[in-house]
Amino acid sequence: MITREQLRELARFQSNGADCAVSFYMQPQTPRDKSHREESILLKDLVRSALLSIENHGKNGYMRADLERVLDWVSSLGGGPARARAVFACGELNFWREFDLPPQLPASQLVINRRFHLKPLAMLLGAQSRLWLALVDRHKARFFDVRLDELKEQEALFHPLPHRGRSDGYAGYDAGHSQRSVEDEVLHHFKNVAEHLKNMFEKKVFDDLIIGCQDKSWFELEPHLHPYVKKRLLGRFSADLASITLEEIRRQAARIQEQALEERRHKLVRDVIGQAKSHSRGVTGLRRVLRSLELGEVQSLLVGNNYRALAVECENCGHLDAHIVRWCPVCGRGTRELRDVCDAIIPAAILRDIEMLYVKNEPEFDMAGNIAALLRFRADQGSAGHMAAAS
Repeated sequence: MITREQLRELARFQSNGADCAVSFYMQPQTPRDKSHREESILLKDLVRSALLSIENHGKNGYMRADLERVLDWVSSLGGGPARARAVFACGELNFWREFDLPPQLPASQLVINRRFHLKPLAMLLGAQSRLWLALVDRHKARFFDVRLDELKEQEALFHPLPHRGRSDGYAGYDAGHSQRSVEDEVLHHFKNVAEHLKNMFEKKVFDDLIIGCQDKSWFELEPHLHPYVKKRLLGRFSADLASITLEEIRRQAARIQEQALEERRHKLVRDVIGQAKSHSRGVTGLRRVLRSLELGEVQSLLVGNNYRALAVECENCGHLDAHIVRWCPVCGRGTRELRDVCDAIIPAAILRDIEMLYVKNEPEFDMAGNIAALLRFRADQGSAGHMAAAS
């Protein structure tokens, strides 16, 4: 699975002037038979088409070697994979990285450019936070780090119930005393769980949280959760620690996370468009978004699911411009045309730790240009803009 640092490494990459960065994404398809031959043939055809294209354009050398290596890699996989995979290669700079991914890519594709094509990764990872999932009952708690569709179990808390004797004692006194002791131990356990979650949040181990427990346990645990932890709670589901499977945990986490993400998308779209209309901390349209990115104003970037746009990039200073001009308005040097401005925007957003969300089925967002940004501040509003951001 790809890490944040590996994603940043891909975002930093840029070839020395020529289009020689190969990005290959392989999305598994439902096979017609067990041999997966049809899927393998389609993937090989994708690579062979790219090989034919570079030959027709007189491009050989390292790029041909990279594509042949990708072709060999596809052939070596054998049966169709259950997971998606990606390869990023540039033989000229001795670069080769391959990753397993969740099978959630739009499609298999191969792209050759100066930079790696990171939009499919950004759609998977852009809005992913550090997510923890806690499974809790009256004497045990298990904690999982959730990364895409992978679960990694962390430490667990276990509080054994006190031993009860064989007799309830005179007039049932010992029975009542034992029951009170059990309830005290359970209360202490839930307080320990809440304290552990608070400590892990303060140590920045997680940003968001999902809790699985039975309804009775939730009513006992919830009052002890710190307000900071409650604020980061994405949702809760009913779970029995004794019987729940990892697949069920994964399914419940994906459901709650997707629902929370969809709600956040809707909220951000409304906020950005409203802020843009009031000339506050929001901008819409490619020209304004590019300007805000260059000024370091952007906090969250919203992009339409199928958004593409032409732009130019200065070969000297890297300035991006929505106007197709031959000379850079910043430094006066020559520009080159970008077939899709997202190939430059996405790496910049990754390197600056800007939250990215892809938006679909939002008519108001479509009318606003299909690209927008929520700002930390507005440089043209001086101190007033900074005060608004701080609030």
